[in-house]
Amino acid sequence: MQTGKARQATGWARADATRQALLTAALRVFADRGYAGAGIAEIVERSGISVGSLYHHYGGKAGLYVALWEELTAEQEESAAQAVSAARKDGEGDPIALFIAGARAYLRVCWERREAARLFHGGEGPAGSSLMRRSRAQRWIAQNTRLLRGTSGGASPAPPAARAEQVLSLVLTTVIGEAGREIATAEDATEAAEIIDEVCRILIRLAG
Repeated sequence: MQTGKARQATGWARADATRQALLTAALRVFADRGYAGAGIAEIVERSGISVGSLYHHYGGKAGLYVALWEELTAEQEESAAQAVSAARKDGEGDPIALFIAGARAYLRVCWERREAARLFHGGEGPAGSSLMRRSRAQRWIAQNTRLLRGTSGGASPAPPAARAEQVLSLVLTTVIGEAGREIATAEDATEAAEIIDEVCRILIRLAG
């Protein structure tokens, strides 16, 4: 007989499996039909999960889209942060080299998760999604500005960035974002790797 904690753990595992099945099906339907053309009925059919569960977990099609976007961006940000942290542990202290390490990791996720990356780079989505992406971009630019200044993770607050620093971070971040679109549509892993290498070379020249 299961204890209360065991039953709770089993319930969580089932809920996680339900959510993942819905997200996987939603991504495939969005990729096939586009966001506007995707239907709840097809997502439910592909997932094998009830429509009631879909609305319970995500509230509808828009909630699925947002959850997929948050999943991808979290993976990109975590991968970049881990790459920067690993470079620091290896003794790298140059802000540009650390920035490139993070950019390379981010771009690799664009290839590894290319189906989702293509969906979001297309710009289609529910009402408010463009604002959501813009807000995230602003946060990302601010993080990159701190990293390039060598103040990321510092114990004390850094002085405000100069206009030139802000513009440089904006340009570099925009290059990475646009490169992600090309990488997500690459023909194969070899082409994706070539694009990543070339983008990193361009970033080094721009940041130097």
